[in-house]
Amino acid sequence: MTGIANLLMVNLDSPDPAALAEFYHQLLGWEVTHSQAEYAMISDGTTSVGFGLVDDYQAPAWPNPGGTKQFHFDFGVDDLDKAEELCLAAGATKPDFQPGGERWRVLIDPAGHPFCLCPRG
Repeated sequence: MTGIANLLMVNLDSPDPAALAEFYHQLLGWEVTHSQAEYAMISDGTTSVGFGLVDDYQAPAWPNPGGTKQFHFDFGVDDLDKAEELCLAAGATKPDFQPGGERWRVLIDPAGHPFCLCPRG
């Protein structure tokens, strides 16, 4: 099926756009293409992720009983343990609630957005 559009960019709210861009640069290896206090961006040359400053930013909850989490990324990795280790070293945290058991890992980025590490394939 051919869609009517292609995804160019996703923008995330952030209390510190430059720091969040650096975190995702480390996670994905994408180039930081813009970095200022109020806005930062990374890109793989086709798709970009932007990070916009929001005053009084409130991180989403995890787990999500109140419905405050509106999205999350799933990232494919070759080695769950190694990817988790590298993400934690880059500034992610690991919440106690892990609904995937050992099948995938939920981590929280430095701004409080949950994301998952999943085995490739």
